[in-house]
Amino acid sequence: MSKLPKQHKFIDLSDYGRSPARLIARSLKGTSLTPIHVTTMFIISGIIAIICMLNNYNVAAAFFLVLKSVLDAADGELARIKNTPSYTGRYYDSIADIILNFLFLLTFWHITDGSIIFMLLAFIGIQLQGTVYNYYYVILRNNLNGDTTSRVVENVVPEAMEGEKQRTVDIFYKIYDVLYIVFDKTIYYLDRNAMNGKPFPKWFMTLVSMYGLGFQLLIMALMLLLNLEEFVIPFFMGYSILILVFIGIRKYVLE
Repeated sequence: MSKLPKQHKFIDLSDYGRSPARLIARSLKGTSLTPIHVTTMFIISGIIAIICMLNNYNVAAAFFLVLKSVLDAADGELARIKNTPSYTGRYYDSIADIILNFLFLLTFWHITDGSIIFMLLAFIGIQLQGTVYNYYYVILRNNLNGDTTSRVVENVVPEAMEGEKQRTVDIFYKIYDVLYIVFDKTIYYLDRNAMNGKPFPKWFMTLVSMYGLGFQLLIMALMLLLNLEEFVIPFFMGYSILILVFIGIRKYVLE
């Protein structure tokens, strides 16, 4: 099951792991493993990547970063195959992503002996970048009656779906809200009218997918393979300038 109708599918630069993710999901369809288990697997993959970076095993670190991205897609694919979407899984996934992103950049800071201030700025940049991508992508999916587990505005606790407990959803939502509220509200206020226009064209979504987490991890992996780890933090600081470019295109070209 795709997140978008066929006629609106675009080339998603961050979604290179979708095919292997589907294979993983299909292989797990008849097992007792759940999407939550797969999310836990990508957390483990991310931790292994960090351990490899700390020990200068750059090739292995790059592999586990990409594997983390594949597994990040596989949990959603498994949820769709088993028809078990959940807000618990959605928030657990997002909480794991933001914590791992911080730890990845903290590790790059540690192994390059750079500036902690620059590391924090790069982290803020990465999160705002990902929020831009998710904001426009969720709006597109909602407008086209696609996958609606993610909501454009996460401002109230959702009602638990079948198979999950409301208390669990409440707890995960509160954690999600604390971690993401600043980033979500920043992008929302920069382009609050985005959800009122026509569906975004494919070329625009492909451009914005440069900010997808999968593409961000791929950039980190490539820099590790090229022994350019000291440039990761400066790169993501500078990469953030495209946030204003993409929002400007949406507001003044696509309006």
